Amino acid sequence: MVAVIMAGGSGTRFWPLSRASYPKQFLRILGGSPLLRVTYERLRLLFPDERILVVVGREHEAETRRILSDTQVTVLVEPFGRNTAPCVGLAARYAAWRGVKEPLVILPADHYIADADAFRTALQKAGTLCAEGGIGTLGIVPTRPETGYGYIEATQDGCPGGGAYAVARFVEKPPLEQAAVYFQSGRHYWNAGVFVATPETLLREFSRHMPDFAERLKALDAAFHTPRCDELLESIYRAVENISFDYAIMEKTSEKVFVVPVDCGWSDVGSWLSLYEVRRHAHGNSDGTIVEGDAEAIRCRECFVVAEGGRFVAVLGLERVLVVDTSDALLVARLDSSQEVRAIVDHLKRHGREELL
Repeated sequence: MVAVIMAGGSGTRFWPLSRASYPKQFLRILGGSPLLRVTYERLRLLFPDERILVVVGREHEAETRRILSDTQVTVLVEPFGRNTAPCVGLAARYAAWRGVKEPLVILPADHYIADADAFRTALQKAGTLCAEGGIGTLGIVPTRPETGYGYIEATQDGCPGGGAYAVARFVEKPPLEQAAVYFQSGRHYWNAGVFVATPETLLREFSRHMPDFAERLKALDAAFHTPRCDELLESIYRAVENISFDYAIMEKTSEKVFVVPVDCGWSDVGSWLSLYEVRRHAHGNSDGTIVEGDAEAIRCRECFVVAEGGRFVAVLGLERVLVVDTSDALLVARLDSSQEVRAIVDHLKRHGREELL
């Protein structure tokens, strides 16, 4: 198999720590290494460097190469972001050009996995099942009714060898009442955005559902690793729709689709709240407060304080509050409202505060 790490990202969810030029996958929010590096380390026990492809936007290429400078992975550069469908299509075209016949494992660069062994075992299972066709995906065994994730509904039909099921449908983020039904069903799994399929299968699906894009991609076969590749790729991306792989392909495909359930302690770390939950589970104090940097939280309960602004931060008598201090911006919010940080970024854009983006 070949791993495709999607390392795009706009840097909005973890403002003010993340910025457009320094998005989430570069942050060291789970410990000593950037999330991109953590993802690479998780994969390298299953994939040698020559079988790892990192797809990244041009503005983030330099930092990506710096983080992975001691590796031999291939870095494939997009001219700008167009969501995950063009990213996957480009990776599939490049892999086919390189002569890859076996499945691609396509996954984000910025997720948290507590049990890496279980995760790798599930990838191997999916790779075996789709080696001759079809599309596999990982389904995270839910631990609670969750309204922030999409779901994968499995049928009763097991796949050969066990440990996988045919997919009935992909479900959008549900309201709480429906999420509770999914949680109890035993047939619904969180969609982690991890897909497995051969380049041949993927390119066939792009030809069916994004035919103009697929046809334009063919021209890259004569341009990869040549001076004209960047210009050609930019023209392709300017013409393609900004759309996710789920919407463009997975919800329309007529290929066999199966899900491999896995319980691996997964989180998409998609907000300050989800990061708090991960960190609290690993290192929380008895009062549920997490403090990072030069800071002190006194008589606080379930607070998250991040001090990276070069000054001391004191928080007193608060409950479920988020405080993030950087050198040029300070965020104070209810922890339960932290998923709405994008509204602040949108406000800054409307008012021309580019220096803070």
